[in-house]
Amino acid sequence: MPPVLLPASAAAFAPRAAPNVVLNTKVDPWLTATLKRINRVKRPLNSVPQHFRCLTETLSSPSAIWTLCFLMLPKAPESELQKNENPLVEALFNYQMITVEAYIVHVDMVSQNEVAFKLTPETIESLVEYHKDIHSVDTAAATWNWSEKEVQIKKLQDDFVQAANRFVYRTNAIALEGLEEDGAGELLCGRSEEVRSAIMGLFLPLLPPPPPPRVVDVVRPTPLLPSSTGVENWWQPTMSHSYPNTMDSWRVVPSSPQTTSAVDSSSTWATMGVNDMQIPSPSSSFSDAYTTDCDSQPEYYSAPMTTAPYDSSMTAASIPQLPLPSTILQQQCSTSMGYGGFDWARYQDFALPFAM
Repeated sequence: MPPVLLPASAAAFAPRAAPNVVLNTKVDPWLTATLKRINRVKRPLNSVPQHFRCLTETLSSPSAIWTLCFLMLPKAPESELQKNENPLVEALFNYQMITVEAYIVHVDMVSQNEVAFKLTPETIESLVEYHKDIHSVDTAAATWNWSEKEVQIKKLQDDFVQAANRFVYRTNAIALEGLEEDGAGELLCGRSEEVRSAIMGLFLPLLPPPPPPRVVDVVRPTPLLPSSTGVENWWQPTMSHSYPNTMDSWRVVPSSPQTTSAVDSSSTWATMGVNDMQIPSPSSSFSDAYTTDCDSQPEYYSAPMTTAPYDSSMTAASIPQLPLPSTILQQQCSTSMGYGGFDWARYQDFALPFAM
């Protein structure tokens, strides 16, 4: 996009001068119709130089002041505004109407096809006065106090004066259709709202300095256990595999001889293996153990029960350590279960003589 060149009269604090007008080799019909409408004296408009002379003289007239928009602003700071139940009465006493006026400094219908407006000194003075007496007071009351607050307010006012004098509104050249007699005019097609938004954007708030940084102490979490070195070790479960060395009542040898029934003997021998039998067989008529002709170890063994008197030589050390019932329940329970190489499905083939 080529740079936009504005005349010297568009600079800040520059006095008003004749506008800079640039027309194309062929004038648009709407511009010819507009110039004929505003001229009281009929002038020939048959060539580009005639259009240029007519437009320049019209826009250079002292009365060629355009109304860009209207601003409804408070008359006093917010703390001094009057309160009334009637909104209309409150608006009449507390608000004022400021007319934003400007004059044309540049018309370009060749490259940019635009027209540029600059605010009049009266409008700039009204805006600067409002900024100093009302806007600065309100924005200062909305911020906290610090040592250089007054300096910042003064700087904010000076910056607004510069911005208001540099303000130039540029729009499409078709805006010249709002031209009236003596060069005055109004913006059409909603362009007034654009000017209002642009001017209100010049009223900047007062920004206080950032607060000093606060030093925050980092509190590290205390481990749950004194021996913990990290968070990952806090919840590790410690499994204990030690079991108390208890002895069930059914393992204790009775102090007096008694006859064991077939039901008790079957339940007792069902939980005993070949390797667990360490009790020596007493001499009796029923001491014949089952043997086999094979040289290898038998795959099953059945120890006989006896009704002989209690041998006092048996001590607690010779009592076999039988497995707990809970370990047997973990296996499959059925009559075909083999424990210690014995097939319990054939238990009737090896009936003990004492259980007859």
